[in-house]
Amino acid sequence: MDKAFWLGFFAYLAPTFPLGYFWHLKSFAQRYEALQMYREQVIIPFGLASMIVQGALFSWAYPHLFSTAHEQLVSSALACALAYGVLSWSFTTLPVAAKFRMTSVSGFVALESAFTALQFIIVGPLMALAYRI
Repeated sequence: MDKAFWLGFFAYLAPTFPLGYFWHLKSFAQRYEALQMYREQVIIPFGLASMIVQGALFSWAYPHLFSTAHEQLVSSALACALAYGVLSWSFTTLPVAAKFRMTSVSGFVALESAFTALQFIIVGPLMALAYRI
């Protein structure tokens, strides 16, 4: 594993963990509580473990999917944000909405879609930068 892999890994993990924690368990905690879908005591290490796996896979895949050329920084950042964001949304939002009981499917989809969009608006450019250092 080279330096770029680890920078890409941390470009994913460093913003995703605190953003996820504050979004789900602080800023919008009451809205998620109203959805009646979370357990009383969430298992934070499971969430972190999931993010570690995602960060490793997304970082490994980055140079195989997107340009690492300096002159394509912006287009690669946008492509990464869009591709990884849609992929993430497809396995974190849609299946949860389909399988779990909640008081408002549309409320959940709106909250999680906003979270995923914000997450990858941040992560996409950071990953693109990581593979150019």
